[in-house]
Formats: sequence, C-alpha cells, structure tokens
Amino acid sequence: MPARPQARLRIVTLGGDLTEIAFALGRGTDLVGRDTTSTYPEAALALPDAGYVRTLGAEGILSLRPDLVIASVDAGPPAVIAQIEAAGVEVLVAPAGYSLAGLTARLDAIGRRLREVDRATALADAIALRMAGIDRALADVGERPRVLFLLNAGDGAPLAAGSHTAADAMIALVRAENVFAAQAGYRPLSLEAAAAAAPQAILTMDHALAAMGGKEGLMRHAALRLTPAAREGRIVARDGLYLLGFGPRLADARADLASTLHEGLSL
Repeated sequence: MPARPQARLRIVTLGGDLTEIAFALGRGTDLVGRDTTSTYPEAALALPDAGYVRTLGAEGILSLRPDLVIASVDAGPPAVIAQIEAAGVEVLVAPAGYSLAGLTARLDAIGRRLREVDRATALADAIALRMAGIDRALADVGERPRVLFLLNAGDGAPLAAGSHTAADAMIALVRAENVFAAQAGYRPLSLEAAAAAAPQAILTMDHALAAMGGKEGLMRHAALRLTPAAREGRIVARDGLYLLGFGPRLADARADLASTLHEGLSL
C-alpha cells in the first residue's frame, strides 16, 4: 500500500537557524509564524513575525494556532514558553551549540520530529563533507590573523565579542585569533583596550556597520582609528544570520570568511 501522506502541521519557529532548517527540510510551507531573527530564506519574511526571540509574548504566538513550536534555547522569557506549553501546544527546544556538532544535533532533532530523517541526514552529511574540505584547506595556514568582532551598542561604546559567543566560535573555525578571547561574552570596547589588542581585521554585521556610519565611520571611530585594521581598511561585514547563525549555511559562511581573512586561500 502507498504511504499515507503526513498531516500538515502548523509550525512556529523561534530562531533564525531553526527557520532555515525547516525550509531546508522541505517543510517551509508548514510554517505559520517565525521570530524576528528569521530573515532567510526570503519566503520566511512573508510569515507573521512573532517578535524578538528573547522577548516573546505568548498571546501573539498562540494567535497563530500552532501545533508545534520549534524554539532555540534562547527563546523566552521562560514564562512565555511555559504559557505556550500550558495551552496544549507542543514545544520542541532544539539542541544548542556554536559548532558543526550542534548544527548536526539540531538537524537530527528537527528531522526526527518532522519525519524528515532522510533529508536531515543527507543535509548533515553534505555539510560535514564540505566542512572537512575546509579543514584540509586551512590545515596549512600558518599565521592566524588577529580579529576583533564588534556589535553596535547604539550611542554607547561598541561591544567586543569574547569567548562563549557565536562570533568567537566562527573566528576559531577560520583559524583566526579573537583578540578578546580572554573575556567572556560581549563587553564595551574602550580606546585603551582597542589599541592594546591591535586587531588586524575588524569583523561585524552589515546592520551594525551601517549603524556605525559604514566603513568610513568605523575607521574614524575614536577607539578604532589607530588600530592596524582601521588604518588598512580591513573591515569585514556580513549578514548576521549567515555569519553567526550556525544553520544550514554554516560551511558557506566559514569558507567565505576564511578566504576573506587569509589572502591567497581559495575555497
């Protein structure tokens, strides 16, 4: 007998990488809502926006009548997730991790729940194969460029990424050195700290660069203008979800950043 078709689920995804995974597994048409960080693929932007992933409201999500909410570990506050579950909606909290292993675990968990195991396994294998090729290409890289990752902090000092951040994990993946790896999380950047760190490249997100006045504005910033990176114009900006999402485009983002930071490296 032919296999019985799966009943359509009404799914809300809370996390940009999780939305990408749902689409990559062929279940984008089941999505009825997403969070503000879910900006890829373009079709996701047509979905109702349930709010920023860390400051959600239960009422907005429940109004979408979901059967399933797929949430990142950052989704919250916790009381909102509890309210959604109390309303009888299934919540799948996806495994965390800024790594290939973390991405593989997310693909596995979501693939199992959506009964798309074969697709999830094939995608995970393809990403792992590409990552292994990048490993080989980077194995002979000698000097590790010193990189400063910045977040815009509005009118205050920009924030520099330390350890235990997606930015730190991505910098390590491309055989570069995070100049503030000794600190944890994001801390305001002072003029003295920037000068002492002497980054050779400054990495940021597109929207953060725009908020800091573009490349020229960042190069003129009081805390940055005397760094080697600013003097030489080595400012690298990418879309935030692409660069730091650790979703299905992880290998693409890694290859892109590695070839940008390591002159002559072709990936």
